[in-house]
Amino acid sequence: MKYFFLSYIFAAAIIVSAFGFRGSKSELPPLEIIPDMDHQAKVKYQASSEFFADGRGARMPVKGTLPMGFEIPAKPAADGAKPARVAFTSGLGYYDTGKEGDFYGDGLPKEITSDPAVFNEAFLKRGEQRFGIHCAICHGASGNGKGVTSKYGILTAFNFQQPGNTDPANAAAYRADGAIFDVITNGKGLMGGYGGNVTLRDRWAIVAYIRSLQLAAKESGVTLPLQ
Repeated sequence: MKYFFLSYIFAAAIIVSAFGFRGSKSELPPLEIIPDMDHQAKVKYQASSEFFADGRGARMPVKGTLPMGFEIPAKPAADGAKPARVAFTSGLGYYDTGKEGDFYGDGLPKEITSDPAVFNEAFLKRGEQRFGIHCAICHGASGNGKGVTSKYGILTAFNFQQPGNTDPANAAAYRADGAIFDVITNGKGLMGGYGGNVTLRDRWAIVAYIRSLQLAAKESGVTLPLQ
């Protein structure tokens, strides 16, 4: 009987805690055990602000400014001129989407390959750096899908080193360049998109570096990052 009454009291306490105090009103601020950064010294979107004369918190961009993402343009834009490219997606072509019409394209876009100042050894090294920052934790340093997260139960990272990875006819193992670019941009499955964090050029640099890992493994028989 002792355990019965203890269980009864415990169940009653849970019911009272869950339902007994709902609907009560108070003029006091709520008690926040973990505030989760709810209160910050910032103006939220579409919010009013007494700091500005028009009472609006949102402000228009400064006249004459141009978006540049994470990169500083090599040359200043002329007055009224439209910049040739911006760092993030701004169009519907292959360079911006990885698609040609309704299908994924293959090969690096002409915006990359036609510019010797961009398409060089430094471009591949940039891809290696970005891959190490954003991709290797899940896909592994060699792209074999056995990154750090695989030790903690996340086993779904794509293996770019599986047999047939360079054969377009092998649908299970091969991914077109445009398909890889699209997943980097928009994410897939458990992987979130990096379109807002990684610039267009860096996304293509990652694609180029993945291809270099695959080719190096095919030639040497080992799956190691390029040195």
